[in-house]
Amino acid sequence: MIESIKTYCDSLSKEFNTISVERKLILEKITHYISEKKSINKPINLVYICTHNSRRSHFGQIWAKVAAHYYSIDNVKTFSGGIEATAFNINALNAINRVGFDIEKKNDNINPIYHIYYDKNETPITCFSKVYNDDANPSSEFVAIMTCSDAEEDCPFIPGVELRIGTTYDDPKAFDNTTLQDAKYDERCKQIGLETFYIFSQIK
Repeated sequence: MIESIKTYCDSLSKEFNTISVERKLILEKITHYISEKKSINKPINLVYICTHNSRRSHFGQIWAKVAAHYYSIDNVKTFSGGIEATAFNINALNAINRVGFDIEKKNDNINPIYHIYYDKNETPITCFSKVYNDDANPSSEFVAIMTCSDAEEDCPFIPGVELRIGTTYDDPKAFDNTTLQDAKYDERCKQIGLETFYIFSQIK
């Protein structure tokens, strides 16, 4: 693992006491889903969904893959999607870059594909904005993790889902072009990372 990311992950693993009991009860439902799949050696498909698939859902996709690697949980595949496709927001990209992720932009389209590297010996995470039922995402046997309230309200039915759970997070977009912009993106990136690490730390 890239050393700066390993250091960041070690820090996250020591801060689970900052997560409320109520929040942990929600997160542990995802832990239970992953544990059940692991116990029968089935693929673990996690799809993080937000309205525009531009910020919070990408944080979820990235951190879930890193957490699975950190806690040596095999057979985990992570995805993200939205109600509409836009692009991976530059402020969110900058936030993961500040953590230490290496980012490779694969094309110059209006909705670019990015490869996100967390370990030079592992396949990078492929990120681009897409709708939740895009061909790149699983169509069955997955958990849908709703990272924003708009997606939770506007997506009343998701075909093929085995578990749907809301882990809504405040949108850092509210601070775009303000003096708090970078701090709020870093805060949301860390919160999603912390809670995702808690989920994986509880897997037996």
